[in-house]
Amino acid sequence: MFRFASPVFFTVLAVIPAVIFYRKRNGIRPAMRISALGSTGDLQESLFVKTRWIVPFFKYLALGLLVTAMARPQWWGTKQVSTLTEGINIILAVDVSESMAALDFKRQGKILNRLEAVKGVIRDFIAKRNGDRIGMVVFGSNAYTQIPLTRDYNTIALMLDRIKIGAAGKSTAVGDAIGISLKRLEDIKSKSNIIILLTDGRSNSGELSPEVATEIAAEKNIKIYTVGVGTKGKVPFLINHPVFGERYIYQQVDFDEKTLGYIADKTGALYFKAEDTNGLQRIYDTIGKLEKTKVKVKTFAEYKELYSYFLVCGFAVLVLWIILSNTRYLRIP
Repeated sequence: MFRFASPVFFTVLAVIPAVIFYRKRNGIRPAMRISALGSTGDLQESLFVKTRWIVPFFKYLALGLLVTAMARPQWWGTKQVSTLTEGINIILAVDVSESMAALDFKRQGKILNRLEAVKGVIRDFIAKRNGDRIGMVVFGSNAYTQIPLTRDYNTIALMLDRIKIGAAGKSTAVGDAIGISLKRLEDIKSKSNIIILLTDGRSNSGELSPEVATEIAAEKNIKIYTVGVGTKGKVPFLINHPVFGERYIYQQVDFDEKTLGYIADKTGALYFKAEDTNGLQRIYDTIGKLEKTKVKVKTFAEYKELYSYFLVCGFAVLVLWIILSNTRYLRIP
């Protein structure tokens, strides 16, 4: 992109037509008079006489180039954007109990267990955030911090891949998961703090009840979005039988929608139910739109200065004009 940083200097060029008009109107009065020009009628005009227009042309060209240099022509270079954002704190609380091994999800025709489906959606959710601090808590019978609040999204994605089913125990401690999440949100202060709690079971373990943990979150003005994942009823599991090897069995599973709804409602958030991958994706997209980061963007650009080229050319033409007007094209009034 080409531009002039100081175009006001182009007003000087208005002088050029004024000077030309003045000179043509008033002309140059001769220094002496002769009685007649009859004897010079047969003389042929020389090449220098025919091209005498070159002298004023070079003069005005030099002036135009010098004025253009003063107007600072620039060529757009590298655009740089500095993003200033406060961001929000987000804790992803993910259930890794044994029921997350249920094979009732699909992605692109491939059967997935619940945790693998959740990992893919969370990975997309993280990629769409900008400037937010994100931490992760995993829970089963116990709850612990997988990764504290950070803006290092690559590390978050790496730690997400390492989550394994059953790593925190067989049962489901929803209250403890909320409690650990609240502690992580206290590490770094922010104007907005949210927890996204995902589970496929019923709270049946832990030292802190979901109701008490929710009361604490509400007092701290921390929203807890809850996601109930999976279908109800009998769902398939892949097990390794000591005699028959790998085989599928069906087990009854259920999750406590009433408690999940209470947690979300009490903290001013929403409860979602996800029975397939597309539904899970829509839920995280909805949460992403509800919890937007306020971003202030400062944009500036580096411009390459081109005035030196016009300046050098202008002085070169000016020198040429001085030489010609004082040698071959010397004019004696």
